[in-house]
Amino acid sequence: MIEHELVMAIAAPLIVLARPSAVLLWGLPRIVRRRAGHVLALRVFRRTWTMLSNGSLTTLLHGAAIWAWHSPLLFDAAIESTPLHRLQHLTFFLSAVLFWWPVIWKTDRGLAAWHLFLTMLHMSILGALIALSPNVLYATQTRASGSWGLSPLEEQQVAGLVMWVPAGTIYAAAALVLMALWIRDSGKGDAGATPIAAP
Repeated sequence: MIEHELVMAIAAPLIVLARPSAVLLWGLPRIVRRRAGHVLALRVFRRTWTMLSNGSLTTLLHGAAIWAWHSPLLFDAAIESTPLHRLQHLTFFLSAVLFWWPVIWKTDRGLAAWHLFLTMLHMSILGALIALSPNVLYATQTRASGSWGLSPLEEQQVAGLVMWVPAGTIYAAAALVLMALWIRDSGKGDAGATPIAAP
C-alpha cells in the first residue's frame, strides 16, 4: 500500500510540477521529435487532451482506478500475476498524473481544492473500510505478513491506515493550500481565475 501511495500522492504530483514533457521531447532523436511535434499539433490530439485533462473527469477516472484495483479479486490477481501487477501500478500512476495535471496547471484553485477534497474523502473511506474490516479481504497480499510479525488481518489494518491517514493527509494538505491561495486571491477580485502557475 505504501508504494501505491508514493506513486499516486508523491511521485505523480512532483512529476506534474516538473513539467518534463519538453525535456523528454528534446531527449528524443530529431526525426522522432519532429514526428511527435506534428502529432502534438494535431487538432484531434489537442481536443482529446482537453477532454482528458478536464478536472472533473480526471477526478472520476482516478477514483475509479483506485476503487477498481482495490476490489479483493483484482488486488489478489495483481499480486499473483507480474504483468497484471505492472498494469495496476501503471494505472495508478497514469490516472494520478491525469488527476494532478488539471489540479496544478489548469483548474481554478477553488475547483481544484474541491477535486482534492473529494479524492481525499473517497480514499479515506476506502482506507477505513480496509482497516476496519473484521475479515481478511486480500488473502494473497497478506500471506507474507508473518515475516513482519503481524497476522494477516493486522497487516491489512496497517495497509488500510496508510491509505486512510497519511495519503488522506497529503490530499487534504494540498486542498488547504489551494483554498488558502483562493481565499487570498478573492480579496484581489480574481479568485480562482488562475491555476497554481501559468502553463
